[in-house]
Amino acid sequence: MKIMVVNGPNLNLLGHREPGLYGVRSLEQINQKLTKLADELTLEITFTQSNYEGALIDAIQSLRWSSDGAILNAGGYTHTSVALRDAILAVEKPVVEVHLTNPGARENFRRQNFLTGAVVGSIAGFGPQSYELALWWFYWQVHNVGTV
Repeated sequence: MKIMVVNGPNLNLLGHREPGLYGVRSLEQINQKLTKLADELTLEITFTQSNYEGALIDAIQSLRWSSDGAILNAGGYTHTSVALRDAILAVEKPVVEVHLTNPGARENFRRQNFLTGAVVGSIAGFGPQSYELALWWFYWQVHNVGTV
C-alpha cells in the first residue's frame, strides 16, 4: 500500500515556528520517523510539502494514479479552502486529516473546517504522533478490515 503525506503552508518551518505550540521537531524529523514506521508496517510512503494551495491540490489529485491514500496536514488551508476539499472528494481515495495541535481548542476561526466530510477522519492534538496514528489507520485497514 502506498501512502502520500501531504503537508501545507508553514509546516516547512516546524522546529522553528512557535515551538511552544508546535514542538521542536522539524518536518524532516517527523518524516524520518514516519519512514521508519512505514518500513516496519511494510507500507510505502512519499512526502510533499507546499505553501501554495494549487500545489497541494495537484498533490491530492495525483493520488488517483500514484497512491492508495493520503495523510494530509493542510495547515491554515483547513479553514479556508473549498478547492482542497473538492480535490479530496474528486479523487475517491481515503485521506486522513492530521493536525499537530487541536484546532477546536484554539482561536475561533480555526474551528471552521472545510475538510470535514471529505476526509475519512481527523487526528488532532497529539503533536507528531498525529501522523503516526494516521499511518497506523492505513495499516489497520489493510490487516483488520480489508483493503481500503
